[in-house]
Amino acid sequence: MLKKILYTLYILVMVCMAAATLVEKYRGTDFAHASIYGSWWFTGLWALLTLAAAAWFVRRRVRRLSTAALHLSFAVILLGALLTHVTGRQGAVHLRMGMPTSTYYENIRGGDVVERRLPFEMRLDSFAIKYHDGTQAEADYMSRFTITAGNGNTTGEVSMNKIYSYGAMRFYQSSYDPDMQGSILSVNSDPWGIPVTYAGYGLLFMSLVWMLADPKGAYRRLLGHPLLKRGLLSLVCIAVFTHGIRAATVLPEETAERFGRLNILYNNRVCPLQTFAIDFTKKLCGSAGYKDYTPEQVLTGFIFWGEEWSAEPIIRLKHGAMRDRLQLPGRCSVNTFFNPVMGGYILGPYVNEYYHGHNDKFHQQVADTDDRLMMVMNLRRGTLLKVFPFTSNGKTTWYPPTGNITDTLIDEARRKYMQNVFSLIYQEAKAGNNAHINLILDKMLKYQRLNAGTSLPSDARIKAERIYNAVPFATILFIVNLTAGLLLLGFTIWRMVKAGTPDARTAGYEKLSRAVFTVAAALLVLSLTALTTCLALRWIISGRVPMANGYETMLVMAWSVMLLAVAACRRFRIALPFGLLMSGFFLLVSHISRMDPQITHVMPVLSSPLLSVHVSVIMMSFALLSLTFICGVTAVILHLAGRRNATATYGSTESLALLSRLLLYPALTLLSIGIFVGAIWANVSWGSYWNWDAKEVWGLITFMVYAVAVHDRSLPFLRRADGYHLYMTLAFLTIVMTYFGVNYFLGGMHSYA
Repeated sequence: MLKKILYTLYILVMVCMAAATLVEKYRGTDFAHASIYGSWWFTGLWALLTLAAAAWFVRRRVRRLSTAALHLSFAVILLGALLTHVTGRQGAVHLRMGMPTSTYYENIRGGDVVERRLPFEMRLDSFAIKYHDGTQAEADYMSRFTITAGNGNTTGEVSMNKIYSYGAMRFYQSSYDPDMQGSILSVNSDPWGIPVTYAGYGLLFMSLVWMLADPKGAYRRLLGHPLLKRGLLSLVCIAVFTHGIRAATVLPEETAERFGRLNILYNNRVCPLQTFAIDFTKKLCGSAGYKDYTPEQVLTGFIFWGEEWSAEPIIRLKHGAMRDRLQLPGRCSVNTFFNPVMGGYILGPYVNEYYHGHNDKFHQQVADTDDRLMMVMNLRRGTLLKVFPFTSNGKTTWYPPTGNITDTLIDEARRKYMQNVFSLIYQEAKAGNNAHINLILDKMLKYQRLNAGTSLPSDARIKAERIYNAVPFATILFIVNLTAGLLLLGFTIWRMVKAGTPDARTAGYEKLSRAVFTVAAALLVLSLTALTTCLALRWIISGRVPMANGYETMLVMAWSVMLLAVAACRRFRIALPFGLLMSGFFLLVSHISRMDPQITHVMPVLSSPLLSVHVSVIMMSFALLSLTFICGVTAVILHLAGRRNATATYGSTESLALLSRLLLYPALTLLSIGIFVGAIWANVSWGSYWNWDAKEVWGLITFMVYAVAVHDRSLPFLRRADGYHLYMTLAFLTIVMTYFGVNYFLGGMHSYA
């Protein structure tokens, strides 16, 4: 009876948390926190689960210290959460320059805000925003203030990821006033909950590591499994180029490439103009090239021969409501959308409807197309070409060749140079003087180096970005890995089904198997090397660890899977198809989802080394768990395909279950470490180690779901290989929800990841 109560409460807690994320989606964060996360019944549910687990633990008479410490850690974490809920206070203080304040606004249950008194007086002395050189991209926010308590004054400073503590209160940079004369600081006071919770996280981490190392523990027993000793586990274990006829005038490829060496302020980042050309071309036609033109030729074609290029059918339109309703082909020119007979700009009325609340598929496609057309218009006007830097008093501004140059320090000669150099290039291009154009471009690059101050990227960064732009690493690798992974998985399954038959014992069969797996291992190593190069280049270009957005974390996930597969393939051959297949899948997802591959500056709150640790550990955990999913899928396929050879199938699925369990334990350890580090990062960044954000909730659900799989002694169906594989296959849905469901459906403050 106690066992059933425990399981019921465990499932009920997970269901309530999952439902709460949906409630938050449709009813708002305040409602979800007041009605569910902050409610008495939700707290009581956790308390009942803790009591039931403790009673079951005592009844089972568990004596192993590593197991006892592990389960005790969860009780300590929940105690810390209860203390935070009961004794913690959180709010905000609004400071204005030179104006003392002694109050703050506290958030209480139900989303209400009440005014509270501070035990001291605060005065804002200064507030400043630090920008990345030459851009308007914020790098940090900094507030300096004075605290007056009694007869003494204390100065303090906060910035993103840098807190200030005074007594039991901690202050965090939260926001600021539009006039830059005020700053809003988050205030947090949780003297009991935080240390207890941190102690619980620490105990959880140590006990999980202890569980892996315990000579009498379950993981060490797996490492001593007879299948491993006998070596049986190792048994289980296109581009089409079309060349169109040139129909529009372009610069020669060499001259256009030299144009791409210039630097430009684009997406609040100074980068080679080649990067802008690639993004411009991709946005218009869905690929990095048009016909046999390079991106630089396409860009300069629109700059210098805009009328001709506006007639080119370069704009790719996907099938959908807009194409059907407006009777448009799959490839349109810019001129297609400007029809005097139909009243001018044919999308104009629909764009106006979109901005007045019409948000169906038709109007979304209209808005997307309008965005691309406006990009072309702005390029032809010259407003996007911010290629002329000017530095004064240590501040660099990048100007386009058109528009009003307002800086009075710019002399007349320099001003005329900025406004006329593109016209000069066009005149030389009309005359066919490409050598003169090359000289002009070289002088423009020299001008940039002399006037850009510290905003210009280093030569190493520029070289890295040009290499990165030249090789579509992720595109090539997802095609190669996914194709090779599918073929190798098919070969592996065929090999497993054939195991034990007379054919499987012939020398030719073994020779073929060795050759196939040798080639696969070499391909996996080459793929890992290429993706490592890709990530290293992004790191050099951005100046940060490439883990700050969804696209980069998909690359890291694929890299982690391949690294694990390379490490394991000598002992477990099955790791080869798994590594190729899952890495190809993650790289494919980075292409087909809404993830943005552009390299940009990150928001200041993400500029923390804790973020890199948090993301990398979580991604490594997900990579391991994704391999357990492939084990499960393979076992299901074997079960369906190997009915005629039931003995071989049973041995293969047992071996796959052993491999899956070997991956599961370190995956859970890494996931707990990732959650722990994420809690510290959250506490340092915005003053609360747990906010019941949708990503946090689903991360906890994922941990709880996979934790069930290590309790095979209590759950008989997990002892059977088929039952275990089915459970692990379904459990992967929680990872899908944690990563993709939250990002693209539920939202929340983690949705950028």
